[in-house]
Amino acid sequence: MPQTDLPHDVEVLLRELNQDFMGWDDPPRRLSRALERNEFVLYAQPIMALRDGQNFPMAEVLLRLQEDEADFLPPGGFLPLFEHFQMSPQLDLWVARQSVARLARKPRVPCLCINLSSQTLSDQAFVPGLQSELERAKVPPRALVVELSEHDVLDRPDLVGAFMAALRAVGCRIAISGFGRRSVSLSALTTMRPDFVKVDGGIVRSLRAGQSSQKKLNAMVGTAKALGFELIGEGVEVAETLAQLREAGVDYAQGFGIQVPAPISLIIEH
Repeated sequence: MPQTDLPHDVEVLLRELNQDFMGWDDPPRRLSRALERNEFVLYAQPIMALRDGQNFPMAEVLLRLQEDEADFLPPGGFLPLFEHFQMSPQLDLWVARQSVARLARKPRVPCLCINLSSQTLSDQAFVPGLQSELERAKVPPRALVVELSEHDVLDRPDLVGAFMAALRAVGCRIAISGFGRRSVSLSALTTMRPDFVKVDGGIVRSLRAGQSSQKKLNAMVGTAKALGFELIGEGVEVAETLAQLREAGVDYAQGFGIQVPAPISLIIEH
């Protein structure tokens, strides 16, 4: 049973998570069975265009686990276990396959964004598996945006750079999510050259509070124009923030103030 070396308090937390939320006797086997039986359910949150005529050209794919007919477990209830047992790449590939299958139906939202875990960056099978799925389903690779976290971009630049190069060879587009959460490292953007950068929700939500966040946002807008990537404002909760993002020149926006996550069919197919 693969495990990571974790501090005692983290091990205790994981045991409590398993007992309190799931009660699983054999978590790895239960997670594998959930993947095999397609017990996970795709949700999505639309991403609004702020500058062109297409209201929702993209949506971010989210995940729930169906425990029974009525109850859905949120990601915080099962993702830590996938990470602990080194099974995140299997989950990420499952999400990629399901997303490609949705895109093959030519939904009204033509582009989906999927998040990858840190573990998947080291998985040699992920990109070939993704390429096979895209080719089999005859889905244009540009229709899939792969989101990598700011944390990985800043802490594992060599690994991220190699992974991004492999994705670009396939034809997928790349986003960096949560940018500015730790620091606004514009040099990382110069090196990585993503297609999209998601401005961290903490910066977006604090735009109304003062000038510091506005200065960070302005710097990112200027860098985006210079390097040719597009910005997505995360965590939009109120109309005033949406107006500030549009005025600043941000390209897209996402958040509960625009639309809450819902089953993916309701977001992209209706």
